[in-house]
Amino acid sequence: MFLDHDQVARLAEACGRYGLLVRFLAYTGLRWGEASALRVSRLDLLRRRVTVAVAFAEVGGELVEGTPKNHQRRSVPIPRFLVNELAAHIADKRRNELIFTAPNGGPLRNTNFRSRVFAPAAASVGLAGLTPHDLRHTAASLSVAAGANVKAVQRMLGHASASMTLDVYAGLFGDDLDAVANRLDEAVAARDKDYSRTGTAGGEVVDLGKRRSPGR
Repeated sequence: MFLDHDQVARLAEACGRYGLLVRFLAYTGLRWGEASALRVSRLDLLRRRVTVAVAFAEVGGELVEGTPKNHQRRSVPIPRFLVNELAAHIADKRRNELIFTAPNGGPLRNTNFRSRVFAPAAASVGLAGLTPHDLRHTAASLSVAAGANVKAVQRMLGHASASMTLDVYAGLFGDDLDAVANRLDEAVAARDKDYSRTGTAGGEVVDLGKRRSPGR
């Protein structure tokens, strides 16, 4: 399920103190384990980047910190409108502290967050059945709609290859391909119009009265 900007805003408001987390997930595309393991030191708000280097995984009921999926660290852009809110959120935190935490200050667990906060909030704004992972899909959708190409989306999401991104989100790039065709149409139409006006393909103005006829 892909949300639009208004739906993200309503969901974030319904999630109360976790509204920033919802917006962060919806506009950066981080996986749940990556966002829940994110520490203050990984944020560079001046450059508007977050470095994804570790992720939490639940093994036997315990959270284990390891490398992200595909074992690749990456740099993900942060939209400017989130920077001030993030700065205020981490103002009293030390560099090694988690950015997003449970009410008791410990790590957030997906199952608890989803059942206690996310699912009720989603249902309250008409989005019953939505999961936190759907915010990752939303980030891809909103990025493509904003003009991102497949390589940019691949890097943001941490996919192993651009072909994987296309396999998952091929439908999102349909309008982009149509736009390419439209721009080609416009370029050829402009060239044909210019040729009809000047008699040349390059736009050079030719004085047809000074041309020699073939018989002269």
